[in-house]
Amino acid sequence: MRFVFRPPATDGAGLLDLPWHLPLAEWDPSLLLEVPQRGISRHVVRFVAQAGGVFALKEISEPLARHEYALLGHFQEEGLPAVAALGICVDRPHGQDAILVTRYLEYSMSYRYLFSRPTGRHSVAQLLDTLVVLLVRLHLAGIFWGDCSLSNTLFRLDAGTLAAYLVDAETAERHPQLSDGQRSYDVDLARERVGAELLDLQAGELLPEQIDPIEVANSLPPRYEALWNEVTREEVFRREEQRYRIAERLQRLNDLGFDVGEVELVTLPDSKVKLRVETRVAEPGNNRRELFRLTGLEVQERQARRLLNDLRGFRAYLEETQGPVAENVAAHRWLAEVYQPVIDAIPPELVGRLEPAEVFHEVLEHRWLLSERAGRDVGTMAAARSYFQGVLSRIPEEVTTASVIAKRQQPNAR
Repeated sequence: MRFVFRPPATDGAGLLDLPWHLPLAEWDPSLLLEVPQRGISRHVVRFVAQAGGVFALKEISEPLARHEYALLGHFQEEGLPAVAALGICVDRPHGQDAILVTRYLEYSMSYRYLFSRPTGRHSVAQLLDTLVVLLVRLHLAGIFWGDCSLSNTLFRLDAGTLAAYLVDAETAERHPQLSDGQRSYDVDLARERVGAELLDLQAGELLPEQIDPIEVANSLPPRYEALWNEVTREEVFRREEQRYRIAERLQRLNDLGFDVGEVELVTLPDSKVKLRVETRVAEPGNNRRELFRLTGLEVQERQARRLLNDLRGFRAYLEETQGPVAENVAAHRWLAEVYQPVIDAIPPELVGRLEPAEVFHEVLEHRWLLSERAGRDVGTMAAARSYFQGVLSRIPEEVTTASVIAKRQQPNAR
């Protein structure tokens, strides 16, 4: 057998003692981790907790394993939304398939899990729009997915909305640029697969009664085209408008989660200009970078936007009551006096239910609702205590590296 690990290789060292010579289906259950959030796969997939991390192992033919391993590595380097490949095990005895090892995506959920959660509040339309954003991002990068579906996607909460990540890249192809035909074919494949998956949800009584799976699936192509046209279209306007029209267009792209590369202006007759914008995936994103610079917190883009808004509001309050406050001082105080006290106040039995930044976002939402009812500001900590008791306690615990390690360290853990 041979192992190939992506640097740092030490991350994979703890996995070497696993029984790689056996088919995954025959591994001792005591070595494996049950992940309720997992989706449906046509391959044998198992999860393990080793070396301080959680990993997904997929048994697949060696050519496909090498192909997917290489592609996922490129995606990771470019900041594309996909799971991260750690390594592959090849040349296994008795002609067995290779095993692809990927890192478990923290706080991620399958589409089936989203609809089966007792507190599930995400609509089918929101799920579809999130999938469409992922597909547009990949197409902009010249990636033909070839197997776009809800099953091959993981979802993470991001300030009350969803963010989508590619899980399965077996059929993906990389091109300098996709043709309209390639994009159309990829979208049509997605429509067929999503329709079948929603019918499956309907058969399992997980889909709201008023939802027509075929009607929803048929809405995927127009949703895709609307977003694709928004991020790639050319605009024509008068020369005297160009300054604010360019700023408006770039802000709109940023709000959609895309970044801007080269901006080209072409002079036309009649004092008009044509705007062409090179659109790219915004990763890690301006808000994420800004929040990290100020506080050291690493969160998702929409979470960062929400936390920055709260930080700015806190700074305004400080300046109103105490006079001018430097940005870095306000950020330090916000972290110590506002954010961290909420996170530290999460009851031990509820830690891990949601990502900390998502908890803080939801506490802010809860504070607004309580304050509306009371006709006054109830305060962040009072809102946090109410949220922990009435909302967070009803949310199932997510599978994360920290929660898995904690359970493994319990005396009665297997």
